[in-house]
Amino acid sequence: MIQPKKATRCPAGIISVGGRLKLRICYYLLDGSRRFGELQRLLPEASRQMLTLQLRDLEQMGWVHRQVYDQVPPKVEYSLTDLGRGFESMLRQFNAWGEQWNLEF
Repeated sequence: MIQPKKATRCPAGIISVGGRLKLRICYYLLDGSRRFGELQRLLPEASRQMLTLQLRDLEQMGWVHRQVYDQVPPKVEYSLTDLGRGFESMLRQFNAWGEQWNLEF
């Protein structure tokens, strides 16, 4: 009887469906806090639902902080946590690599 292989996951949680978006979201947050609409404009290929899921994953992983302001209309900003900032050099290297090869990481 053949036993199925165990699935392995990237410990950073970025190598998965939509993982490429996680890297790009974090890269865009290096410059400071951004609102959901700003991120949506920066990532036009991402649906609203996919962007929401990726932001939730990043928040759960501890890379991104979600700040909700108590006002009308509601205002939500996303920023990198200290853990997320720790990946700054990697994010910048991925971006430089992508630019060198004319790719989007």
